[in-house]
Amino acid sequence: MIDFEESMEKLNSLIVEAVGVEKVYLPNAQGRVLAENIVAQENSPEYPTSAMDGYAIIGSDQSLGRLEIIEENPAGSDTEGLRVVPGTAIKTFTGALMPEGADTLIPIENVTVEGGAIRIDEPVPEGFSVRPVGENFKRGEVLVKKGSTIGFAEVGVMASLNVVAPLVVQKPKVAILATGSEVLELGECSDNPAQIRSSNNYTLEALVKQHGGEPVQMGSVHDERAAITFAMKEALRSADIVVTTGGVSVGDYDFVKDVIRDELGCDVAFKGVLIKPGQHIMVAKRGNKFIVALPGFAYSSTVTFILYVLPILYRLQGREYTIPVVTARILDGYRKKTKNKTEFAACNLWLEDGEYLCDFEGKRSGSSAIMTNMLGDVGLLWLNADEGDKEAGDRVRVVSLK
Repeated sequence: MIDFEESMEKLNSLIVEAVGVEKVYLPNAQGRVLAENIVAQENSPEYPTSAMDGYAIIGSDQSLGRLEIIEENPAGSDTEGLRVVPGTAIKTFTGALMPEGADTLIPIENVTVEGGAIRIDEPVPEGFSVRPVGENFKRGEVLVKKGSTIGFAEVGVMASLNVVAPLVVQKPKVAILATGSEVLELGECSDNPAQIRSSNNYTLEALVKQHGGEPVQMGSVHDERAAITFAMKEALRSADIVVTTGGVSVGDYDFVKDVIRDELGCDVAFKGVLIKPGQHIMVAKRGNKFIVALPGFAYSSTVTFILYVLPILYRLQGREYTIPVVTARILDGYRKKTKNKTEFAACNLWLEDGEYLCDFEGKRSGSSAIMTNMLGDVGLLWLNADEGDKEAGDRVRVVSLK
């Protein structure tokens, strides 16, 4: 087995070619990764614009105390021919272009209308409530960078630019295959107490979706070499990454590792890492496709997916995945389970008065099957192989999963 740091080096050294791109209708682009820079083709606004309902005036005319109303200027109307001259005002609405000659917008609330004129009750500074040219953005400015994940703000900005269909990265396909004769599909009836419900498939599917991939559910397969070989060949035909759970340990029925090596002829990057949980993880490559064989226990497969699959998934999208680590103060101490392994333990993580805190209240101690430890505001306490126990008050590294 290799240590965790070496496994990360080997993972990062893998050649990963980004998948292709496609045009997507803007309302359907949320959550996708942008494959082009979005550049402003014009100024916004293109002309000085009113930011409030009020009266367009010459700012210095407020000293006159009273100005004649000569015209109305609704939003969206053509201002050609409209001109404010000394001693006059044009009623102007929010979003309307400022008439020629005006440099200030005095709000309705600051004046009293008397006949065909306004009386200045509360003057405003010159230039008040006038949006200058390019206030929102300027022509030639990169507004949304290539590689950004499209959220509500990016959708809004692109809509304002009339971007009908942005160019986005295709979603890498991730095939998910659970192995084990004891595994039951969702909805399948149990016929003996030794069987367990398949949860790994759906946990990992949720993670794939959360991080920009397209899951391909391959279901579960019994611990039979021929069946696993067939299922994995189908998975390789269907996806960019094949993720399996179970069958990578040293038991008589753990065939996945042998199938990857012998039946599929994959190039194995590494098999076995000195980590807890998940020491039997295996990462391999066949052509431009990747196979990551994870342990079968739910907590183990989730942690190792985060550590080893997400970096590949992100690189397929032309992005880099950095493990999100924060420094936290541990409140109740922690007894390390191993002496020579890098350890990841589920903990509660929260921010209080500008400081991250963590503890283990409600976290169960036991095997790597306890998936309920991942519920709530959770992080992963990260202890290197050469680190020991932690006492209350110690500063520790925590992988933030929020």
